[in-house]
Amino acid sequence: MKGLYFQRSSTSEELTFVFQERENLPVTEDNYVKLQVKACALSQINTKLLAEMKMEKDFFPVGREVAGVVLDVGSKVSFFEPDDEVVGILPLDSEDPGLCEVVRVHEHYLVHKPEKVTWTEAAGTIRDGVRAYTALHYLSHLSPGKSVLIMDGASALGTIAIQLAHHRGAKVLSTVCSLEDKQCLERFKPPIARVIDVSNGKAHVAESCLEETGGLGVDIVLDAGVRLYSKDDEPAVKLQLLPHKHDIITLLGVGGHWVTTEENLQLDPPDSHCLFLKGATVAFLNDEVWNLSNVQQGKYLCILKDVMEKLSTGVFRPQLDEPIPLYEAKVTMEVVQKNQRRKKQVVQF
Repeated sequence: MKGLYFQRSSTSEELTFVFQERENLPVTEDNYVKLQVKACALSQINTKLLAEMKMEKDFFPVGREVAGVVLDVGSKVSFFEPDDEVVGILPLDSEDPGLCEVVRVHEHYLVHKPEKVTWTEAAGTIRDGVRAYTALHYLSHLSPGKSVLIMDGASALGTIAIQLAHHRGAKVLSTVCSLEDKQCLERFKPPIARVIDVSNGKAHVAESCLEETGGLGVDIVLDAGVRLYSKDDEPAVKLQLLPHKHDIITLLGVGGHWVTTEENLQLDPPDSHCLFLKGATVAFLNDEVWNLSNVQQGKYLCILKDVMEKLSTGVFRPQLDEPIPLYEAKVTMEVVQKNQRRKKQVVQF
């Protein structure tokens, strides 16, 4: 039985993905479940976080968003039994790669998969659903009537975040990075209040948002990265597609919430003072926080269940690429790691 792993080069940040033979799994015991994987979604690996958590090793398992059938359960498992269809996210310290036919996982990382949801939909939506919930519910307290700016709305996360915001009765604005992405968002139902195309470098995000909100600014911003420095110090691609941090601060309304994916965000005293005058807040989107805190396990399971419920009722309509077989996972993962995929890629077994 083969599984996909990555190895980090000693001289660079590049990752090498390799298939390795795995020994037979040990007897399923305590709260663990043996799972036959039916689908596994591919996501970028945060090697910096793994290093900070002292989780580096020679070969690290790849693939964490899994959906499959329960084969066996430990003596202390209370939520599942053999033949149950489940979905979940393997923890950071999992010994097993999701890109393998059979894995062993603690029951607290799994929930039941609704019958009408396909394997690829379940695996391909679960993580972005968690990220959207974390950003809009727990970090910015989304409620009906709020105005929300979702940056890069045609991305896998952006799509789910827009659908969640619409479901909660919010007014949604979004940026796009290409004409194709713009056409995609313009087909959304209910319609997005304003789609801002930043691909040609002419649209000004702050001005567009202030115009759309009558000068009040938006209540919530979910970014997809920001520029921190002057034009001379930023790479050309980042310069064109990402707003400057000052633009985000400018377009925030009074009491607004800025949820950022920029883990190295730097705010100067004038930036902080402007946020202070608006009574605005900045929060960092790190969906791994649920994995790092056992205290939050109950909330985490509620999020997983709600994501699946919204997927089954059609609230979430993920943008998924065509599923691929396991033998193509190595090459595809190299592309995903370089952030060169727009739609979510899922491996189907």
